[in-house]
Amino acid sequence: MLTLAAFTFTFTVAMQQICMTVLFKEIADDLGMNLVEMGIIWGTPAFAGVLAVFFAGLLTDRYGAIRVMGIACILAGILGAVRGTTVDFFSLVLVTFLFALPMWVIPSSVFKTTATWFSGKKLVIANGVVSAGMGLGMTVGAMISATTLSPLLGGWRGVLFLYGGISVIFGLLWLLTVKEHDQLHLGASPARVPLRQSIARVFPIKTIRLLGLTLLCYGACNQGMVGYLPTYLRDIGWTTTSADGALTVFAALSTLGVIPLTLLSARIGLRKAVLFPVLVMSVVGVALLPLVGSAMVWVIMIIVGVGRDGFMAIAFTMSTEAEGVGVVYAGTAMGLTQTLMNVGPIISPALGNSLADPANPTSPYPFFLWASFGVLALVAFYFVKETGWRLKPQS
Repeated sequence: MLTLAAFTFTFTVAMQQICMTVLFKEIADDLGMNLVEMGIIWGTPAFAGVLAVFFAGLLTDRYGAIRVMGIACILAGILGAVRGTTVDFFSLVLVTFLFALPMWVIPSSVFKTTATWFSGKKLVIANGVVSAGMGLGMTVGAMISATTLSPLLGGWRGVLFLYGGISVIFGLLWLLTVKEHDQLHLGASPARVPLRQSIARVFPIKTIRLLGLTLLCYGACNQGMVGYLPTYLRDIGWTTTSADGALTVFAALSTLGVIPLTLLSARIGLRKAVLFPVLVMSVVGVALLPLVGSAMVWVIMIIVGVGRDGFMAIAFTMSTEAEGVGVVYAGTAMGLTQTLMNVGPIISPALGNSLADPANPTSPYPFFLWASFGVLALVAFYFVKETGWRLKPQS
């Protein structure tokens, strides 16, 4: 189950999204889009996430994560492939929005599944494993989508068709090969939780709201930078291979870093002590990107990337560990956290891209804006209560 969950993140979520960043230049040339329109496309899935992801959590608590995830993978695959049939900016925005609705159901389902199958110290490690699958997809997708698959498949449309077909296959695997796990050994009720009860239980939890605000700002910082970076590097003279390679390094180090970070958190019994340094490195790294030479860009990609997926894995674990949540309400808590998380990436790509100056490709202002979101994440996270086993507040 854990292997299937990790590779579901790899192929149905990560690769279907990250391929857009390295294909944007090709897509923009084909459809006649400018930088702001590219930012809107990149932020559209986050807008869909705000509308869909909370209800996705409710659905997994009500109907079971396996069934919901299988259907979501199939729909995300079909609609992800349909992106390859679009003919202009507006049709691409619309189809991207529709694709993102089921796509955002998948993370809530995966983390609900890990919360059902694992508990205690094993849970944060399991979440690290599935997050490593996300990082793997980001790495491979950034590395091969534009430089290898696009020429091989006749352009960006063929790449989207391929990824969509793979997602459909994963949906069928979930529906045909995996059964819902018995939760009774974790103290959960066998009955499905009514939607109103889930909402009433999770909404008042302050830790969930603060985690969501932290992820909102952290996501705005990273999403804006990731979506713009390949285009920015090409505009300042980098080759396509090198520009995509910088993003690949970022994603690869995120994949390599997630397991050590989650193991460290599990071993010391703390979450915040691990995540605070990651936030600080992200803020400083993103702010410095437009101010340093080419060699230092690679260093910053390593430093900022190494903590990205680990941060997400541990933060999502905190949302299921928060007092009053537990396995029964894990899907709803995850849905609320991710709903808040998606607010930032809605506006940050287009807003940051609008600060770019075509006459001065080295303009630092987009990166300064995204770094400021990281500062806000630090402030919000300061007020989050520790959920790790060492200092977790007792009820």
